[in-house]
This record gives sequence, structure tokens and C-alpha cells, in this order.
Amino acid sequence: MNQIQSPPKSRVLIVDDHPLVRAGLKSLIEEESDLDVCGEAEGYSQALGLLEKLDPDLMVVDISIKDGNGLELVQTAKSIKPELKMIVASVHDEALYAERVLHAGAVGYVNKEAATEKIVEAIRSVLRGKVYLSEEMTERLLLNAAQVSQSQERSPLEKLSNRELEVFEMIGNGLSTKEIAEKIHLSVKTIETYRDNLKKKLNLQSGNELLRYAIQWVNEKM
Repeated sequence: MNQIQSPPKSRVLIVDDHPLVRAGLKSLIEEESDLDVCGEAEGYSQALGLLEKLDPDLMVVDISIKDGNGLELVQTAKSIKPELKMIVASVHDEALYAERVLHAGAVGYVNKEAATEKIVEAIRSVLRGKVYLSEEMTERLLLNAAQVSQSQERSPLEKLSNRELEVFEMIGNGLSTKEIAEKIHLSVKTIETYRDNLKKKLNLQSGNELLRYAIQWVNEKM
């Protein structure tokens, strides 16, 4: 009597620098009979190594990871494995990052605070070939696209790199230079360089101007 074979499970790679977060995501995903967490990574280099070795169907990645930036990882992974589906799961503000996430090559964004309820839904949606964003963010992107097509005015923040935007957001959330350095695993001197670059790109004269602008921007996006 022939046994009916189950369809192969979709293989998921998790990239996050916090072991407890990885464990939580893995537990949620592996409750599903058709999903399997094939590997975990804490940073950019490790993730690329596992991507080549494990050949996952989907990658869930945070923006803040060790030895790199999650959006840079998404871009690199997309160039290596164009068919790979990717979801960004992060505490960072969706309003600040959703458009960059899509431009980088991911097709979904989940706020970690809602990950317990949304991550499996997001994975299934993305594996079916759809884009996964919150309803509010989808509406905002459509509205922004309509406004830009009419005015052609772009935000000055679009001049910033992904890492610069990450630092800018943390400044707006009140983190000190030392706290930012610890959070994204870089030196204080490197963060000071990012702050200088932000002032130049945004045409700001002082650290206080940068702080006020960052706080205002973050508050407007909440």
C-alpha cells in the first residue's frame, strides 16, 4: 500500500541578533506543520553563509543585526538568490522603513510587537507571492505615491543611507551616541561620524538642530 507523501515544508531562515527573539519566532513558526526553521543567524556574515548552505525559501530578518544592517543583507541576499522571499520583522517604525524595505528587495514588514499574531500570516502571504504590510502602511504608501506624482517633492531623508536613517531614528527616539553604538554593535567614534554625515546631508548646523529635527520627524510618523 503506497503511503501518501506530505508536501515538502517551506524552509525559513531567521536573522536576529537577540537569541530570545529568534527562539520565540522559531517556536511560532514551527507550530505550523508546513513550515520549518532551517537555520538561525545573528548577523550579516553568518546569514550569508547559511543562505548558501541551507537554501531557504524565505528569510525573516531584523533591521539591526550584528556586523551589518538588515536592509543591506536583504539587498545582498536578493542579488545572490533572486527567488528568495524576505520579510523584515523589527521594532523600527514601519512608517520610516516600509518603503525602503520594499526597495531593498523584501516583500513584507512585521512590527515585532505584533509578531506573535502576524508573523505566520505574513509568511503565508509572502509565500503565496503577495506583499505583506499593515493596512495603514499600504494606504500611506499609496497616498504618498499620489502626492509625489503631483508635486515631485521628495523628503530630504531619502538622501540618507539605510544605516544613516537607522541612526537618525534612534536619535529621534532619544538614544545617546553611546546607546546607539551599543544597540547596533558599532564604536562610539563611528556613530559620531554618522552624526556628522547626517548634519551635512540634512544641512543642519549643530547637534541640537539634528536632535530637534529627528525628534520632530519621529513624532510625525507615529
